[in-house]
Amino acid sequence: MMKFLPHAVMAGCLLAGTASADELKYPPGADSKFSWDSYEDLKSMNLKGETLNVFGVWLGPDKDLVESVISYFEAATGANVKYSGSDTFEQQIVIDLEAGSPPHIAIFPQPGLAADLASKGHLVPLESKTADWVRDNYAAGQSWVDLGTFKGKDGKKDLYGFFYKVDVKSLVWYSPENFEDAGYEVPGSMEELIALSDRIVKDGGTPWCIGLGSGGATGWPATDWVEDMMLRTQSPADYDRWVTNDLKFNDPKVVAAIEAFGTFARNEKYVAGGTGAVASTDFRDSPKGLFSSPPQCYMHRQASFIPTFFPKGTVVGEDADFFYFPSYASKKLGNPVLGAGTMYAITQDSKAARAFIDFLKSPIAHEVWMAQKGFLTPHKGVNTEVFTDPTVAKMNDILLNADTFRFDGSDLMPGAIGAGVFWTGMVDYAGGTDAQSVADDIQKTWDSIK
Repeated sequence: MMKFLPHAVMAGCLLAGTASADELKYPPGADSKFSWDSYEDLKSMNLKGETLNVFGVWLGPDKDLVESVISYFEAATGANVKYSGSDTFEQQIVIDLEAGSPPHIAIFPQPGLAADLASKGHLVPLESKTADWVRDNYAAGQSWVDLGTFKGKDGKKDLYGFFYKVDVKSLVWYSPENFEDAGYEVPGSMEELIALSDRIVKDGGTPWCIGLGSGGATGWPATDWVEDMMLRTQSPADYDRWVTNDLKFNDPKVVAAIEAFGTFARNEKYVAGGTGAVASTDFRDSPKGLFSSPPQCYMHRQASFIPTFFPKGTVVGEDADFFYFPSYASKKLGNPVLGAGTMYAITQDSKAARAFIDFLKSPIAHEVWMAQKGFLTPHKGVNTEVFTDPTVAKMNDILLNADTFRFDGSDLMPGAIGAGVFWTGMVDYAGGTDAQSVADDIQKTWDSIK
């Protein structure tokens, strides 16, 4: 069995060389849509002779994409950056830090592990001005500050993480042709979404396709529903307290969010195949009802990855489209967005590491990846015209219009909860168990692991 090697050894095995301007994906100044002034500003950072080791999760095509961005930092500053990725990042970074051989910067796929490492003194606080910059320059800026702020070994809270590259989950997918044929319009509030669902039923159709099946992970799609409902029925502060169990899982506020999911999933007339099909339908198969003739359903709530499972040949933007999973107008909680993202943290302090975090603030660091594929950003200073995919651009608009952003809550909970009884409890709830009983059982498990 292959043993983990310290990251410093791995990085040392990589070929490296500082990028020059003529090696960049988009030649500086060649396309006026890019914020080239922000690239020119980077040249004030003279880092010749400095080496920066960056460790993350991206491999294959994603590794090529992140390196295409890093090359602009190298070309402007003279620094030599060595990026390495691993599909065992979560285990490897702990080994590297405990062995005393950390990279300068680690890219965390979720903040839970970073928070744990910060509490053990393994992360370096970012400069105090960075928090102010994020508040001012990111949509829902305070949310991003909160997500990257942890307690250090001394118990003091500091900003340790800078979020870069984000995913959006608060989406509803539909067929524009089906909507047009039936005379339906995209709803602007949760109240309108429920009214549309009722209208579809009245017209003899079925509004929703919902599937929770996922092998050993069956139930996880329902956790996303409940998280979205928590953000739409309770304050962001209550959502945060729920994730840490300061707000108990069986609190009336959480039970109400579960029941809000039940408004859709436990209404026999709302769901394709009836409520009995919700838990047994594989999540990969569930959106296919949008494309049958006549349609088996008109809407499907799922994250940005779901087009992978649409019928072959489906063109997003034509055959399928999406809209923001709306908030309740009556509750006045703004437009919250549920999602995920990667967070950069300094694990070995250096001049180049600090400069690289500053580089991530520049519009060009975002626009280079935006112009390629698979990149969303809350940075308000970027030029969204560089997006080459209108679908991605539309998702990014949802992110830029968010009042609150919160990370997938189940990913932040202890594994026994977020990847255990929360999943199974939602299957039980979809099958008819009342929300209070489900929530009580989940809380009992949480109490048992404290």
